[in-house]
Amino acid sequence: MPWWETVLFLIAVVLAIWGFLSVVGFRTRTLTSRSHRTAEDLYPNYADSPHKQRQYAREHGGEWRNHDNLPGDSGGSTP
Repeated sequence: MPWWETVLFLIAVVLAIWGFLSVVGFRTRTLTSRSHRTAEDLYPNYADSPHKQRQYAREHGGEWRNHDNLPGDSGGSTP
């Protein structure tokens, strides 16, 4: 293999690694950006039925709260 093919290969490898790292960094910054939403705000979208939630809370010694009691649902302002 001539020396210039080795140089071109190494340049291609370096560019591929740089491209991968820049794409990963961009996706990481995009996916981990600050948000005003909390897990409690998102929970009603993915929750089980109220019956299953109460049953789970009883089985695990917790207290079930209806999503109507969450801070963002009362009509007040949220920070």
